[in-house]
Amino acid sequence: MKLAYREFGAGRPLIILHGLFGQSDNWNTLAKRLAEQQLHVFTIDQRNHGLSPHSDEWTYEAMAKDLMEFIETHQLHNCVLLGHSMGGKTVMFFEALFPKVAHQLIIADIAPKAYEAHHDAVLKALHAVDFSVITQRKEAEAVMNQYISDFGTKQFLLKNIYWKDVEPKQMDWRFNLKTISSNYSNVGVAVPTLLSNTPTLFIRGEKSNYITDSDWENIQQQFINAQLVTIQDSGHWVHAEKPNEFFNAVSQFIKW
Repeated sequence: MKLAYREFGAGRPLIILHGLFGQSDNWNTLAKRLAEQQLHVFTIDQRNHGLSPHSDEWTYEAMAKDLMEFIETHQLHNCVLLGHSMGGKTVMFFEALFPKVAHQLIIADIAPKAYEAHHDAVLKALHAVDFSVITQRKEAEAVMNQYISDFGTKQFLLKNIYWKDVEPKQMDWRFNLKTISSNYSNVGVAVPTLLSNTPTLFIRGEKSNYITDSDWENIQQQFINAQLVTIQDSGHWVHAEKPNEFFNAVSQFIKW
């Protein structure tokens, strides 16, 4: 699958993968800063997200193969792979399927374990927005207010609204809500058991429960060359909540 992407700088290749309902431009500011570190940064829209093609197939195996195709198409070598949440799972699946391809891995606030479904309110909110009658972003936000109280989450999701170029003219979601909803259980699955010695950095938010201390003990059994950085006073959106601390952790690791 030919993925949409943005490109910054020159040097060692660094590929960044967003999380669920995200898109590549969520990472523009950080990507530009990292590009100043003699890095050739690619921010990718994973399948069914952003400007990348929609597909009925939506699994981590498929997204890992998309990533491998991207690396081969662009003839990239010794890549650093960085993924947040769902993107981090894609990176770990990639390591399981294509060992020794990546030079370094950076996993932001996700463990290789299985996670229980916890996006019910978000999915209900997204499906409640009827673009056949809604013509303004604020109208969509008003509907979502009935399901989601967190302001940041709503703004993050609303960034995905766009005007379709086809008739009849109406708004829609950039992501493929139909496929994501019907295959949602796939996003929580565990990474296949692996034994990786690729240098790997796990970054977690202090206030997030995505990577617990017991998770870290299990992670070290699968990623034997891993280190953990905890960003203080940060939740799951660690790169957005504490961008300077996140940038410093990533930069120091890449130079390691």
